[in-house]
Amino acid sequence: LIPLSSLTSFRLSFSDMPLLTITFSFFFFLMIRRPPRSTLSSSSAASDVYKRQVPPMAVAVRGFAGGAPPPSSPRGEYATLQPEDHAVFRQIVGEGGLVTDSSVLGPMNRDWMGRWTGESTLAIKPASTEEVAGVLAHCNSRRLAVVPQGGNTGLVGGSIPVYDEVIMSLGRMNQILEFDDVSGILTCEAGCVLQNLDQFLAGQGYMMPLDLGAKGSCQIGGNASTNAGGLRYIRYGSLHGNILGLEAVLADGTVLDCLNTLRKDNTGYDLKQLFIGGEGTLGVITKLAILVPRRPAAVNVSLFGVADFEAVQRVFVEARVKLGEILSAIEFLDQRALQMVMEHTPGGGARQPLDSEHPFYVLVETGGSNPEHDTDKLDDFLMDVMGSELVDDGVVAQDETQMAELWQLREGVGPACGQAGLVYKYDISLPISKMYEIVELTRERLAGHDAQVMGYGHLGDSNLHLNVTVPSHDAAVLGNLEPFVFDWTHKANGSISAEHGVGQCKNRYLPGVKPKAVLDLMHRTKRMYDPNAILNPYKLFV
Repeated sequence: LIPLSSLTSFRLSFSDMPLLTITFSFFFFLMIRRPPRSTLSSSSAASDVYKRQVPPMAVAVRGFAGGAPPPSSPRGEYATLQPEDHAVFRQIVGEGGLVTDSSVLGPMNRDWMGRWTGESTLAIKPASTEEVAGVLAHCNSRRLAVVPQGGNTGLVGGSIPVYDEVIMSLGRMNQILEFDDVSGILTCEAGCVLQNLDQFLAGQGYMMPLDLGAKGSCQIGGNASTNAGGLRYIRYGSLHGNILGLEAVLADGTVLDCLNTLRKDNTGYDLKQLFIGGEGTLGVITKLAILVPRRPAAVNVSLFGVADFEAVQRVFVEARVKLGEILSAIEFLDQRALQMVMEHTPGGGARQPLDSEHPFYVLVETGGSNPEHDTDKLDDFLMDVMGSELVDDGVVAQDETQMAELWQLREGVGPACGQAGLVYKYDISLPISKMYEIVELTRERLAGHDAQVMGYGHLGDSNLHLNVTVPSHDAAVLGNLEPFVFDWTHKANGSISAEHGVGQCKNRYLPGVKPKAVLDLMHRTKRMYDPNAILNPYKLFV
């Protein structure tokens, strides 16, 4: 391939290459004929890219940031488990619903990054809403603290006991209850794994509206409790909009039936919204009704190399203008993030996507119902960003395998960082113009330390993932990061938690970023729903 800088004409190469390679200059731009549609569109692979399998998280991760700070709150005045409690729980869920083996409890007491460790001696695995209600009613009467736990894939310790709380694992509640293939509404239990739901829907011509790197492990109830965002937020929006109804069990065992499957219901307060993003502090979600979109018939994935973050923003603007309704994802990563994937992908297999390195990379995915229409729009977008010299180089995947390879460059950053050492991870949102500034400032602060700083994330919702990788836990590095990252983010009118919640990681910083009136109302709501404060204590609030 000829480097872009040496070209004097727009050029599209369609030889037997792993990826369709795009290079250009503007001199002969209008003279070039459009190549055959099959060379620019991967519509023959259609929606198969949405079926890619994602293994459970943390299996191959060497280590994440240890040295978690001490709990923000001392142990509350909660009861401790007694043999009589075990007997009551055994009557409710059966012997098979109790976990007391320390070897099994170990992973349930630790987050997958290895940063937080609890001391629970009992996990309960209910199989129905009635069993959840029975367990919570007893815990409330005894004032036993409870931690709801799904796939345990979060980043803020929200599903991990701080002390000896009882773990309530929802994994046995994994049934798909109903699917309406006319309205596209799925009703399921909270313990369903996201990837399993997506595979079921694929057979019906539909898909889940969210897609996460942890889809092979995370559960839909946990997704809802943290209001998980993911890769296609720009297209399908948040779970606040996609969840039509839910069922939740309150701390005293009351079953709150808001399992509405209507898209319109203006009959009072929309109570379900409090549980979406509530981190299990108000109740335990047991069932959900979700509006799911049709699976696209034509999918295209492309990756571009660009010179600076200003160009990244301009590519984003042009993608929204030119691709419009078919734009399903737009991601960015910097060179250090890509290099991390190249060097530390578990099991190997990652390869350099372009001929040369670039300071930034932008991944664009489209999904629509008409391959020819989508190809026309993609062609216009490519010609626009290349003709205006917004991008320096790029590739377009031609089949499902190549799409998966391009997506792996973006989704593989987190696991690769874990292979490289210990990583401090920050999930924040910022005005897009300031999105990368904090990465540069963090590099300056850590210039004298053995630390690699990289930024990547979702352009569509201004969600930055700031990763700092070090050989081992480094208190000096952590001291330079916290509270600096949170303070700077707040002053820049951003959010210290974009999509993973607050948990036990960021609760000490919440009073500094939320108005007092807002916090007061949150506290009053908590007291109303959970007067004894047994649900997920020490999380969200200090």
